[in-house]
Amino acid sequence: MDEHTEIFIALGAATAANCGPCFEHYFSRAEKLNIGKEDIQKTVDIAVKVRGGAHMVMKEAIQKMMTPSATTGETCCSGTSTCCD
Repeated sequence: MDEHTEIFIALGAATAANCGPCFEHYFSRAEKLNIGKEDIQKTVDIAVKVRGGAHMVMKEAIQKMMTPSATTGETCCSGTSTCCD
């Protein structure tokens, strides 16, 4: 993998993880490689969309867990199982 691709991946990951120091580090490296700000912005935009989608899915999953269910099926943590401890 070339260095430009690694920088784009790192910038996207830093954005999705909300890690300012990581983003700053890789942004500095991107500038040294003369990677354009338009390309960096595209990477950031994609990462924000991914993060937003993940947030939506997590929010829905939590809502389902918080809402009483009509079924009372066994889960991995019911009974004597310790998988979630």
